[in-house]
Amino acid sequence: MLPWLTYKSMAKERGALALELYIVESTGTGNAEAIKETLPAHLEYQSQLELSGQLAFAGPVSDLSGEQMQGNGMIIYRAQSLEEARILADADPMHSAGARSYTVRRWLINEGSLSLNVALSNQKIALS
Repeated sequence: MLPWLTYKSMAKERGALALELYIVESTGTGNAEAIKETLPAHLEYQSQLELSGQLAFAGPVSDLSGEQMQGNGMIIYRAQSLEEARILADADPMHSAGARSYTVRRWLINEGSLSLNVALSNQKIALS
């Protein structure tokens, strides 16, 4: 295996974006009632992180069949380090209350695209 920082440096050298973000896989602990009770505080926390620029993306994920909601989620943080991302995840009410557990990993974004459509006449914005 290659050290992470070595790979990141190599990606930058070849012209890749090499944007480092942090993926949190948030897994329900089996207590659906705890998830339901903690949801408002969790959403407020996510909103605060979004406003501060620390939250890139977040939302629920399906089960492996793609057909069922199981109370798990994925959160993408903008952070300065893996430790800072862990601090953000620890402070999430879902995690601090024990409704969900989590893992956190570095994610290096090298490729992809993002589209933004701004309609001036009706002031609508669409992201795809």
